[in-house]
Amino acid sequence: MINETKCKELPKATAKRLPLYLRYLKILGASGVTRIKSKEFSEVTQVASATIRRDFSHLGELGRSGYGYDVPYLIEVFNSILNTQEEKRIALVGYGNLGRALVNNNFRRNENLKIVCVFDNNPELIGQTFDGFEIHSMDEFDTISQEEEVTVAITTVPSQYSQSAVDVIVDSGITAILNFAPDRVSVPEGVHVQYIDLTTELQTLIYFDENLVKS
Repeated sequence: MINETKCKELPKATAKRLPLYLRYLKILGASGVTRIKSKEFSEVTQVASATIRRDFSHLGELGRSGYGYDVPYLIEVFNSILNTQEEKRIALVGYGNLGRALVNNNFRRNENLKIVCVFDNNPELIGQTFDGFEIHSMDEFDTISQEEEVTVAITTVPSQYSQSAVDVIVDSGITAILNFAPDRVSVPEGVHVQYIDLTTELQTLIYFDENLVKS
């Protein structure tokens, strides 16, 4: 049984691993696997089995000693926690190279995540249509995002423009923002910003590969 109170108090590191767990659980389920133990799941996810058990324990009684975990049930649990059954309509801010890549992909592996509108401040792009999207000015963000019922924003603008872009997003009432600029931005209480720093992620990967995996 899921402990809903604990779900609201999940450690940030645990919460960040939940989508990873769900991804691999769906792969296992599609392959016909119905039961798995933490050691086996560790081999699939490359997450330590002790970490998996600790993460799962935050959510309540998900498995049984000696039996392991029921894969279809775990998929149901993580779908519920991550709310992936409800469509999330996304605004993309910044139509540079990274923005174009995100639009082209548009979360094909999850049909409930969908970019529905695109914004940029480049006058050469505004009003043009690319990949099926009209590029809107940031001056239109509040109006367009409300018309499109946007609840999540992704910003790919450079760090020097990140704060101003986030300010516009926050002013529109959106409280969930994925920021591809590494520098931290200031947001009001109740607004959640997740940062994606590709350089830091790559450096972390190289560190683990050189210092831990080979030790």
